[in-house]
Amino acid sequence: MLGNGTGRCNPLTVIDDHSRFNLTLEALPGQTRLLVQPVLQRTFERYGLPDRINTDNGAPWGSSSGQNITSLGVWLVRLGIKISHSRPLHPQTNGKDERFHRTLLAEAMTAPPFYDLASAQERFDRWRQVYNCYRPHEALGMQTPIDRYRPSHRPMPDRLPPIEYGPDDEVRNVQACGIVKFKGRRLRTSYALHGEPVAMRPSMDGDGIYDVFYCHQKVDRFDLNSVQSVET
Repeated sequence: MLGNGTGRCNPLTVIDDHSRFNLTLEALPGQTRLLVQPVLQRTFERYGLPDRINTDNGAPWGSSSGQNITSLGVWLVRLGIKISHSRPLHPQTNGKDERFHRTLLAEAMTAPPFYDLASAQERFDRWRQVYNCYRPHEALGMQTPIDRYRPSHRPMPDRLPPIEYGPDDEVRNVQACGIVKFKGRRLRTSYALHGEPVAMRPSMDGDGIYDVFYCHQKVDRFDLNSVQSVET
């Protein structure tokens, strides 16, 4: 809780996998897409686009309803970023970020408590400077993260690039409630893809099995030998 009684501080953190450089440490009042996406956009404008983002399964990165991609994920994929998630209940698969969070909690989020988000951000900014630029890491051969970090060569685009699929892809537009009409059936995929085109590609795993791609990202799979049409 914040000292002024207005809510909680939810740190948004992004670290580089190779160098452990902290790109983002933002004090936010919540964990919604509307709060997170603008911060990520500023981060990408400053440092460039990553090749991949590995996240946990909590909001806004993952979905408790079992959806394979969220609205934030749709935006990231449109930017050409691959998305992967840690295994549920296995935080060690995102170990570097978990270790960063433990250090952040111990050194920057203990007493005295934050009065408000502005005071939290001031403390985060001071701590981030020390972490990135002055503290050597044993895993980095006693170098600091800034010694190892190099910005991405992929700039943040001014507009989202067009969606392109191959000539052999069977492209369908996702309708309301995540419904895809395909080979006489109504199949349900992620709600976040409503209004977006997806590609249905035959799988090598057997006849009647189709992988669903959104841009470069595999988002679903349907086995037409067993799946039934859904009703809305």
